[in-house]
Amino acid sequence: MEQSLYTYRAVLKDANFGEMFVGNYKPDSIENLFISVQTFNSQDFTARTMPDFYDYIVVDEFHHAAAPTYQKLLEYYQPKILLGLTATPERMDGKSIVDYFSGRIAAEIRLPEAIDRKLLCPFQYFGVTDVIDLDDLKWTRGGYDKGELSRIYTLSGGIAKRRADMVVSSLLKYITDINDVKGLGFCVSVEHAEFMSDYFNEHGIPSIFLTGQSPDEERKTAKHRLVSGEVRFIFVVDIYNEGVDIPEVNTVMFLRPTESLTIFLQQLGRGLRLAEDKECLTVLDFIGQANKKYNFEGKFAALLSNTTRGVPREIRDGFVSAPKGCYIHLEKKAAKYILDNIRASYGNSAGLVSRIETFEEDSGLPLTLGNFLDYCRIDARSLYKFSSFSRLCKRAGKLDAFTEPAEETLTKAFIRIAAIDSRRWITFLLEILPKLDNVDFAALEPMEQRMLQMFYITIWGNAADNWNGNEVLDNLYSLVHSPVMLSELTALLQYNFNRIDFIDEPVDLGFDCPLDLHCTYTRDQLLVALDFMKPATVREGVKWLPDKRLDVFFVTLNKSDKDYSPTTMYNDYSINEELFHWQSQSTTAENSPTGQRYIYHRAQDSRVLLFVREFKTDRISGGAAAYTYLGTASYVCHEGSRPMNITWKLGRPIPAKFLKKTNKLVVR
Repeated sequence: MEQSLYTYRAVLKDANFGEMFVGNYKPDSIENLFISVQTFNSQDFTARTMPDFYDYIVVDEFHHAAAPTYQKLLEYYQPKILLGLTATPERMDGKSIVDYFSGRIAAEIRLPEAIDRKLLCPFQYFGVTDVIDLDDLKWTRGGYDKGELSRIYTLSGGIAKRRADMVVSSLLKYITDINDVKGLGFCVSVEHAEFMSDYFNEHGIPSIFLTGQSPDEERKTAKHRLVSGEVRFIFVVDIYNEGVDIPEVNTVMFLRPTESLTIFLQQLGRGLRLAEDKECLTVLDFIGQANKKYNFEGKFAALLSNTTRGVPREIRDGFVSAPKGCYIHLEKKAAKYILDNIRASYGNSAGLVSRIETFEEDSGLPLTLGNFLDYCRIDARSLYKFSSFSRLCKRAGKLDAFTEPAEETLTKAFIRIAAIDSRRWITFLLEILPKLDNVDFAALEPMEQRMLQMFYITIWGNAADNWNGNEVLDNLYSLVHSPVMLSELTALLQYNFNRIDFIDEPVDLGFDCPLDLHCTYTRDQLLVALDFMKPATVREGVKWLPDKRLDVFFVTLNKSDKDYSPTTMYNDYSINEELFHWQSQSTTAENSPTGQRYIYHRAQDSRVLLFVREFKTDRISGGAAAYTYLGTASYVCHEGSRPMNITWKLGRPIPAKFLKKTNKLVVR
């Protein structure tokens, strides 16, 4: 609170700005307040102010928005600006916090990027094989029974001592010097924290324990004792998850499985603060055989810079996508436990069915496609590799039996639909799908027909040559007669829409084209959008459309489909956010009609469109990867002939999230 006040005063260059209202601090005015949520509720502010009294409200730790203490504030006030701050945007209950902000995130820096930008210190993470088997431990409401965990870790006699001894030996194995350690150990209960503190003290490692009930003075003293080196470890439960900073902490131990990704990141974050003479954070995570509902995948995905490879592959390859300066190592058995767990949870349809069976009990949320994907933190394409969500729900006993004509076709198409991220296209589909039996398709506007054509080829694999033809109408009407699958289709489209996190915009191509900047399209979708109805005939990376005066470039950045390495060079890459280097086909000479068209496209009134993908194959679905639309490009210069190496200037800059993928200098 005090730090926030001083920061505002420094930025505003006003030493008198604002007052604190917390504890013993009482303000003279309520105009500009730095106030705790507890004080806000105790002072009955809503009775003293109108809903529009505050123009600007900043709420820290916004992932607690669902808590009753925050609801009064959020429901009553109507500020011009509401700014929510959180290091962990995933709410504890699995729901989204962006609903409070019209679905928009103003700015976002995830943990790997913060480390890359040196805002947080790097870490070395060791996944240690735990001696405790939790496979059969009672699982309730989305997690292990804490009482059972505490009993095993503290009251199971020889088992508890053997585990504590394993913790001590692992610590001494992975740290350089115990005398340099300033550590936190996260425990499951008060009894567990006290047990670990006593055990460490008995083995010559000075330690103390704190709980949520520990007085403030004891906490302050504990912090001083840790920083000064009087103690090496503080074992904690229910505190030091958030809001408390000890930047000097250089070691953290996860002594219990942490089901909540939010809590895991909060606890990890206690050690990631920058401090003088602190090179990195050492993390010891004790991993044993786990309940198949325990989500290892979400935890590791949050630690990695590139999650398109998939966590199982990262484990097998040695975590090549760890942030800069970071290192992740799993002991042999720990790695096997995690891989087995991921396979049992999401690696087959049986695991997904099991998740669906107990989803409402585990999560406390209604069973919907969106809730399931968000709570389990899985990519929709991972689900659709196996089946439709509706059929999985039927197998789990959560949906009545159904037989529908479009089921087989839609089940195969859902994995392609899951990649749709165009607001304009999704909005059109959500409007037309509920009324398919009452639409004259031939009478649609050209733009709408193109979007319907994109949809048609996505579902049925070829273009509709006649909107009034029997085959085309039978296919479209089969959706009308498949209410369960149609409902899932619209739910998936709505889910996609809600997850769009970039700004798209139309691109002027001289006709009503439905392709929007920075959206993702398959080859077939984008070509029919450009009125080319035989996309399967396009095998090369370029296509000239003479009737539209368009050169379409399909760029695969990593042509070998292997991973990046520091020595890899590419023929196609972004030079910066505006310039893109592209190499033509080997037969294209600079004095050929094609080469001349590239060079003089402006004079010849033709346009160049650039579509880019990172890999040829989608790492999740296993099918052909889709392309990101980078818009129009203008000739700048070139070198060579057969092939030509051309530098293009893009009509719109490449956003940062795409620039990382298109820039050849980025090392994976």
